Amino acid sequence: MTVRVDAWCWAVRLYKSRSQATAGAKAGHIRINGVRAKPAQPVKVGDEVRAYTDREHVVIVKELLAKRVGAPLAALAYEDRTPALPPKPERAAPVFQRERGSGRPTKRDRRLLDRLRDGR
Repeated sequence: MTVRVDAWCWAVRLYKSRSQATAGAKAGHIRINGVRAKPAQPVKVGDEVRAYTDREHVVIVKELLAKRVGAPLAALAYEDRTPALPPKPERAAPVFQRERGSGRPTKRDRRLLDRLRDGR
């Protein structure tokens, strides 16, 4: 049995729709064993498929699926070798801003701002 690469990528849920998978293959976002794949190129068990969606997915084909299946069954059809995402940088402390048009800060406001800046 042979399965088209666009149908397989859709069946294992790398793409949300079959038309997105076809468009991704036409745009060169799907590679089989390092070679750019056309939408109708067949996939075999053991092939490495790289699909660029929101990020790069690297999967090894374990089972051929022609029809879309549930997520737990789809996860069994491939071995995921996608590199882990780098950790997100910590956010900086929010910068204090006064409301526009509130006028000049009072002495109390200035003291509170100084306390905020110094970290007391």
